[in-house]
Formats: sequence, C-alpha cells, structure tokens
Amino acid sequence: MKRNIVIATIAAAALVSGGTATAFALGGDDEPSAAGKSSVQLKNDDDRGDRYDDRDDHDGADDTDDDGKDDARDDRDDAREDAREAQGDKAENAAEVKGAKVGAAEAIAAALKSTPGTAVSADLDDENGGLIWDVDVVGKDGRTWHSVEIDPGTGKVLGSHVERDDDADDAAEDARVASAVKGASVSAGEAAKAASGKGAVTSVDVDDDAARVGSWDVETTSASGAEAHWSVDLNSGKVTVDRSED
Repeated sequence: MKRNIVIATIAAAALVSGGTATAFALGGDDEPSAAGKSSVQLKNDDDRGDRYDDRDDHDGADDTDDDGKDDARDDRDDAREDAREAQGDKAENAAEVKGAKVGAAEAIAAALKSTPGTAVSADLDDENGGLIWDVDVVGKDGRTWHSVEIDPGTGKVLGSHVERDDDADDAAEDARVASAVKGASVSAGEAAKAASGKGAVTSVDVDDDAARVGSWDVETTSASGAEAHWSVDLNSGKVTVDRSED
C-alpha cells in the first residue's frame, strides 16, 4: 500500500544574521530522493521510445488512401509497439533485479535498525536511474510514518523523512493498516522471505483492498523480468497466487 500523501519534512537552516535557526516545510514532490546517492545506477534507455516513434513514422510513410488497409496497418503497428514496450519493461525489470544485491528482507531489517517500529511496505524503486529500496515504517508510537531509503547495493541507509497525511480519511486508513500489521504474526520481512522462492522480491505491501486487512501483497520478478504477485497470509504465512493482478 503506497500511500497517497503529502510528505512533510522540517529542515532546520541557520540564518546568516544572528545565527537563528528557521524551520522550512517541504511537501509532496519537493521532498528530495536519495536515489542519486545510490551505489546502483542503472542505464536508462530514454531514447528507446524515440526510436520506436521514428520507426512507426517510417512504417506509416507508405500509407495509401485505402482506409481499410490503413486501419489494418495501424493495428499491426500498435501491436508491434505494445510488444516492444513489454519487452523493454521486462528488460528494465531484469536489470533492476540484477542490480539489487540487497534483498527485500535485508532492506527491511536495515530500515528497522535505523528507525525502530513496524515495517508496512518495501518497494524497489528506480528514480532517474538510481535504484533504492523505499521502506515505510510505523514508529513505536503507532502513529508516525517514516520513509526510509536503503541502498540496494550496500544495505546502507541513504535518507529518511517523516510522512504526514493531509486528509482525515487517509489518517484513519493508515491507523487501521498500522494496527493490523502491528498485530500480525507474519512481518513484512517474513513475508518477503516466504515468497522469495517464487522469484526476486521487488515489493512487499499491505493488501488493503478488502474490508479486512488479511494478507501481504508481494511482487516478485524473474531473471527474465517477468512479474508475478502473491498473497502472504498475515497470520499463517501461507503463500498463494494473487489472482486480482491478472
């Protein structure tokens, strides 16, 4: 469950005159990511889409006035483009899995060592080529949410900040999820270990679509880049295929 929130972090800055410290609030997309400091920097093929567009333009250069033929050609072009994009996505997924030497369970453990509490989610994120583990931790007070960024190459903490809700409904939902996870027999790290036999774990999250929080939603990626989703029961640890993602 990646939360739809406004992130607020208070940063202290000393003013030149008088040496008085003033706090500034950063919110939303203004919160800087530590991905640029990650030891795992992937090569993003940003030109891939442009090459596809150029190829499609060339394919369309020979269009005739026959509407039927044009429609059929467009359908073929769309199908080829979809296939190329899917292949490219799988290649990117495979590169991320290969680059992440630190697994989900290890990243969660590192985050909890830095910020004691209960892990609610962990996601392997690629931000402008920088790969990080983003781990959400609810503090020991049961209310404060922390986002802890872990280097997937070294396991070191790259940064952390406090997340705050700007909506009462979101706050209530977060409290419900935090309570369910805190009382669960199977932790996020244990869920990651339980599903690790299915592939490289790239995401551990709370499945909160139902009225009752009853399982972890774990995403795995194969060496070829194919993704799969699994449900891990919060109490028994039983791993089953998540059909809702089909």
